[in-house]
Amino acid sequence: MRKPLAERDENLQELMDDPQCDPRRLDATFRRFGLVNRAVSGWDSIYASHVRPFLSSLQRPARVLDLGSGGGDVLRRLSQLVAKDRLTVEWTGADPDPRAHRAATRKGPAHVRFLCTDAETLRRSGETFDLVITNHVIHHIPSPELKSFAHASRMLASGLVLHNDIARSRLAYRLYAIGVTPVSPGTFLKTDGLRSIRRSYTAPELSSALADPWTVTSAAPFRVLAEAPGGA
Repeated sequence: MRKPLAERDENLQELMDDPQCDPRRLDATFRRFGLVNRAVSGWDSIYASHVRPFLSSLQRPARVLDLGSGGGDVLRRLSQLVAKDRLTVEWTGADPDPRAHRAATRKGPAHVRFLCTDAETLRRSGETFDLVITNHVIHHIPSPELKSFAHASRMLASGLVLHNDIARSRLAYRLYAIGVTPVSPGTFLKTDGLRSIRRSYTAPELSSALADPWTVTSAAPFRVLAEAPGGA
């Protein structure tokens, strides 16, 4: 029985997380992530309010890491925005799922490095970055592992960490169900997107779960943004 949207349903599993899921539908899902993320994730706004000011303040080339980078569309979009501002950034996307890694490396671009690895492995290898970001990753992390993942992300960053995710609400659920329908055939976008909303946190829930030194805000409608200084 489904939990009401007033409660977070962490036990829901997304179809694309199944190693045995249909590879054709999975590939189609990765290909269309760029379109969906441009519509719902708010990275253009976050770039203007957080990323660009931070990168500009460094006054030198920067290193940026996207943890759980999926098909790489967020880094591709951010690299386009950075190019317009003539900032110099070394981009790295990391995802432990080899299927996501294949999808990301198929589409480039050449100036983005994609690694098939996770946060802890990067941290143990001594990698550090000026800025660490995630998109739609936090709601995937099991509750007992959330603080350790958040800590690992901070230990990879010397400057700033931004975790951008969905904010659970009935209105977000209804609007997504309607809006994604035209682009969802042949993909997991509709089922998994709705399950993601059910798994996601509200801003107060995420703030309580992460605690200090994290600050959680509603950066855009139906979004939560967790921000903390780097610890590297």
